[in-house]
Amino acid sequence: MTTRMTRATARPVDPTGARRGLGLGELRLGDGFWGSRQRTNATATLRHCYDWMERLGWLANFDAVASGRTGADRPGWQFSDSEVYKLLEAAAWHLGGTPDPDAEELFSALVDRIAAAQDDDGYLNTCFGHGSQPERYSDLSMGHELYCTGHLLQAAVARLRTRGDDRLVQIARRAADHVCREFGPDGRDGICGHPEIEVALAEFGRATGEPAYIEQARLFIERRGRGTLAPVALLGPDYFQDDTPVREAAVWRGHAVRALYLAAGALDVAVEVGDEGLRDAVERQWTRSVERRTYLTGGMGSRHQDEGFGDDWELPQDRAYCETCAGIASIMVSWRLLLATGEVRYADLIERTMYNVVATSPSADGRAFFYANPLHQRTAGADVRPDAVNPRAEGGVRAPWFDVSCCPTNVARTLASWQTYAAFVDASGDTEALVVAQYAAGGIDVALAAGSLRCDVSTAYPDDGSVRITVNEAPDAPVTLRLRVPHWAHGAELTAPGGRARIVEPGWAEVTAAFAPGDVIALSLPTAPRLTWPDDRVDAARGTVAVERGPLVLCAESTDLPAGAGIGDIALLPGAVPRADRDGAVVSAVLRRPLPPREGGPPFGPEEPVRADRDPVDLRLVPYHRWAERGPATMRVFLPLG
Repeated sequence: MTTRMTRATARPVDPTGARRGLGLGELRLGDGFWGSRQRTNATATLRHCYDWMERLGWLANFDAVASGRTGADRPGWQFSDSEVYKLLEAAAWHLGGTPDPDAEELFSALVDRIAAAQDDDGYLNTCFGHGSQPERYSDLSMGHELYCTGHLLQAAVARLRTRGDDRLVQIARRAADHVCREFGPDGRDGICGHPEIEVALAEFGRATGEPAYIEQARLFIERRGRGTLAPVALLGPDYFQDDTPVREAAVWRGHAVRALYLAAGALDVAVEVGDEGLRDAVERQWTRSVERRTYLTGGMGSRHQDEGFGDDWELPQDRAYCETCAGIASIMVSWRLLLATGEVRYADLIERTMYNVVATSPSADGRAFFYANPLHQRTAGADVRPDAVNPRAEGGVRAPWFDVSCCPTNVARTLASWQTYAAFVDASGDTEALVVAQYAAGGIDVALAAGSLRCDVSTAYPDDGSVRITVNEAPDAPVTLRLRVPHWAHGAELTAPGGRARIVEPGWAEVTAAFAPGDVIALSLPTAPRLTWPDDRVDAARGTVAVERGPLVLCAESTDLPAGAGIGDIALLPGAVPRADRDGAVVSAVLRRPLPPREGGPPFGPEEPVRADRDPVDLRLVPYHRWAERGPATMRVFLPLG
């Protein structure tokens, strides 16, 4: 038995509770910031990812298993199967909203090859368990077998909710049943070194209506944090979040993507089984991690060694890791918390991360990506070849593919389902509410308990702070339209139908009425550039300031500096007020003369260095999500004060 969901209401996350996210067909993206990126994702990125995985032999790994030709020469990392499944998920969400014969052909071809590689008992993996390969589940710490299965299940959720119970869903069901037999109460008392199976089993259980999958997710959550995974050189058990039980942890630590996927799965389980203690633990971890371990961009992960969180306030700007996948995982957690609580702070972080991490990764043509997202680039990266794999996660330029290419396919599945994270229906109050949490041009068509509500959304956000919602059809009974006023939007104005503009504070702004066709609700958000100061406990940013405009973090890029000036020579004038400039800003600054190097000793000494400032200049700042689009460059977000 499967849960009832139409193609229009299909969405990645469907928790039990009073709030439900809008589906693919309930929020239509038009021209604009996110609509254009979603189209590029569909027309370029999906095929780009497919072609690279075909070229590198990652798809042929499934053919090798099917034909019994597996061996030690298998190409790709042990988790390369997961990239195929994330591409499948992206294609499924895309096809759920848009007929596309090319994408349909790609999807079917992938499913055929995957189906042929599945063992009779449901096990499906191209790196373990066949021929001369290591035995199944012989390396739970780093083997990623359950991680890969998790991404298969999430692809199946997308297909089940958009097309129904087809061949991919049957493959996933057999794989999930295998996991439950192998790791259930009477099976192996083990967990995967990379969380993902937890969130996938929980959502697959919701989609299929099978409680055994949710129970297996719960078992995995409860087993975590007991030090059962084999240690890895130079990494402690916190790398796997296997040092402290989930419900006892105070903050996210270790590998950032692992920590965030685990938190998403824990929250899903908590909501489905009514475990308030587990839900409270995730909320507590979110709060402290966002307050002390999260970058201005919303990026998470400050250490390169383990792609992980640092200690509180450990937020180096030039060595920020901020993996794109961690940003996506952060959105997964915040969206679930938003649906569970209705608190606006989660929507605020989603917006920050969407614009300054997710939108930063792909190039304008959708065929190159950032893996790591530092806030300070000291040296311009070397231009990358469009036909070569980038062996490094960092580098200062977007690369067409990586040796570890988890981020391109993760971006693809996120952009394909972007609108499902933008709005939700809230039935927790006396009047049912349509809640718009993210702003994009397009239209909304949602069935409320009182009747159908259809409206057009007109906006050039984030370039402009004006959002106009025009009602085309509405129920006869009163309903509530709830709009998010971002935390930075002090002085925002809301105009209800037939009313005067009123100031609304950051948070939720509501209009409750029996709307009529033609009614207009207008929200005006102030998007003038503003200064943002770091907490003084962030050593790496002390004595600096950043500039933001609306939801966009801005940065200085060497491309805009006078000839001969370096990114390290910039200093803002005290009291400088940024001024709007196109979609960025201009701010008064000075270019400081470089200091001569110290000779014959370390870069420390008894004399205080004195730098002579040149004449003031107008410094142009551009949206961080666009940095390095004009070629390799140096860059910084937080600027020192002169």
